[in-house]
Amino acid sequence: QVQLVESGGGLVQAGGSLTLSCAASGRTLSRFVMGWFRQAPGKEREFVAGIKWSGTMTLYADSVKGRFTIFRDTGKSTVYLQMNSVKFEDTAVYYCAADSSVFVRPYVSVYDYWGQGTQVTVSS
Repeated sequence: QVQLVESGGGLVQAGGSLTLSCAASGRTLSRFVMGWFRQAPGKEREFVAGIKWSGTMTLYADSVKGRFTIFRDTGKSTVYLQMNSVKFEDTAVYYCAADSSVFVRPYVSVYDYWGQGTQVTVSS
């Protein structure tokens, strides 16, 4: 089992920055891929970014590429999502997830463990 707890969400103005955290515990995290997803009201959950726990591979959705950065602190067993130049359309509940695969994959169905989510609201 892997337990994931997100934090850092809140209200931010368009053009501003916010950093989300995902504290992970449980099984050997080095074997996992960590992902950030988001779900806006009335929309399906979508991939935002992912990283191998080793840090050797990252993947970003086109909509956030160049604005968001995913990184991890192995000592703290925490994965972060640095969000810069946020836009109104970034408003959503953001979820952290873990996948026991070798590769970073942008599909909701392949992730085995999920956090409860943290709300990010961007004001215009």
